[in-house]
Amino acid sequence: MSQSTTVPPVSNPGQTKDPSTRALRPRKAARGGHGEDVGGPAPIWVRVVIGLLCLAWILPVFGLAVTSLRDRTDAAASGWWTIFTSPSQLSRLTVQNYVEVFERAPMAQAFVNSLAISIPATVIPILIAAFAAYAFTFMEFPFRNLLLVLVVALLVVPNQVAFAPILNIYGQLGINGQFIAVWGAHIGFGMSLAIYLIRNYMATLPKEILESAKIDGASHFQTFWKLIIPMSVPALASFAIFQFLWVWNDLLVALIFIGPGPNQPLTLALNSLLGQQGQGDQLLTAGAFFTMILPIIVFLSLQRYFVRGLTAGSVKG
Repeated sequence: MSQSTTVPPVSNPGQTKDPSTRALRPRKAARGGHGEDVGGPAPIWVRVVIGLLCLAWILPVFGLAVTSLRDRTDAAASGWWTIFTSPSQLSRLTVQNYVEVFERAPMAQAFVNSLAISIPATVIPILIAAFAAYAFTFMEFPFRNLLLVLVVALLVVPNQVAFAPILNIYGQLGINGQFIAVWGAHIGFGMSLAIYLIRNYMATLPKEILESAKIDGASHFQTFWKLIIPMSVPALASFAIFQFLWVWNDLLVALIFIGPGPNQPLTLALNSLLGQQGQGDQLLTAGAFFTMILPIIVFLSLQRYFVRGLTAGSVKG
């Protein structure tokens, strides 16, 4: 009887026989080109630059808050930073400017009006753009790429060129000065950017999920609502922040399509505090700081989605 001989496997010169070195390969692959860990602490110069950038953003807000608590005489005589060199000025800080703001302008009603304008003007374009982005990404229909190019091309058209014709149309419909007029303007101006951003995000989603949904018999609406929308929350939240801040801080569109009156938002109420000859300038800081509170809360609440939405699709694998 012949004995079977076992042929030892031929080792590749490029491979190693030591299992300990084989286990170290993932760690080496996770290192940068200079042998440094990718997830390690940032260099000192990066920390310094980030700290300076944060300081550049925080200082104006802090200065605005301090100035809003100073009376007109102190604010005109010296800068807000003098409270650190002259601590006696701390005793003269007052909330009288905020009291006068609410006495001279209907800030409470304007705050409600701004919410009534900003929330629909943010939610409606996101819903419509999400449907359009899904169609441009996952559905096949004639002239799909051409229509997408036309939508993106609208981004280069200045909004100001559409004010006159839109104002004439609204005048014929009799909706000037109403919320629906400014809703339509903001929805139209923000729709192109919303479709572009959300479509680019949806294009990074794995196609296997859509194929699995088709095998399970899901319709396009079920796939869109139950799968694509939950996976696209970072992109939706990112655009929601941009759109909400843009609508909340808008003055030009509100001035043209609503104007001063019972439906005026905070920006128009804030503008009415300043007289024709500059009187009441000490109230602008208090009013401006009041209008900043809600946008700051919105951004801090959605910042984790904001970062994920901006960085999604930048790294694959």
